[in-house]
Amino acid sequence: MMTLEGAKATTETLDALRTGAQTMKAIQKAMNIDDVDKTMDEINEQTADFEALSTPIGATADFEEDELEAELEEHEGAELEEQLLQPVTTAHTTPLLKEQLLRPVTTANAGPLHVPAGNN
Repeated sequence: MMTLEGAKATTETLDALRTGAQTMKAIQKAMNIDDVDKTMDEINEQTADFEALSTPIGATADFEEDELEAELEEHEGAELEEQLLQPVTTAHTTPLLKEQLLRPVTTANAGPLHVPAGNN
């Protein structure tokens, strides 16, 4: 039984190969090398036109991602350096008068001292 199935499969395969070979011969007779060259030239021309149209306007050269990353890091570094060189600003405080600076601090100057009563 296995032998019959194998023989049938082989016969079907050979028939398919014969049909394919005949079809290829018919196609080759219908084509000549000049037609193939002409068709390939037309395809290449259309491909070149498509590539030209698909290139964004103003695009200069192809940029590598590594180059773009390096340039970004350079700009970020320059920006950080500029920020670090800026003078430090502090919150505005009311300046003390000269008399306040020279006056000694005592409890008399500080006013009454209030101590909250504890719960005993």
